[in-house]
Amino acid sequence: MARDNRLELLQGTLDLLILRTLQTAPKHGWDIAEQIEQTSEHVLEVNQGSLYPALHRLEHQGWIKAEWGISELGRRARFYRLTAEGRKQLAEETEGWKRLSAAINRVIRMA
Repeated sequence: MARDNRLELLQGTLDLLILRTLQTAPKHGWDIAEQIEQTSEHVLEVNQGSLYPALHRLEHQGWIKAEWGISELGRRARFYRLTAEGRKQLAEETEGWKRLSAAINRVIRMA
């Protein structure tokens, strides 16, 4: 798919996507970005300049925790996991996103 078909993420959306990606298992940064891109069928692109500041922000807020580990390539990497507080935040943000997207869809469908 051409790069022109990719969409920029709305502010705050990346946090939700990271939290959702970490819901199933701990992941390192590159794996988080790759899963978001693959799941979105390469419509969403997560660049490193946005991802790592978001991970640090989420860690500072207590929603994720980072621990050093070894990646599948045998390299040392920080693995991020969702905390209990992060699970609560994910539920709140998911509900907010559903309300927002439903409202936007209502406006788009206006005749």
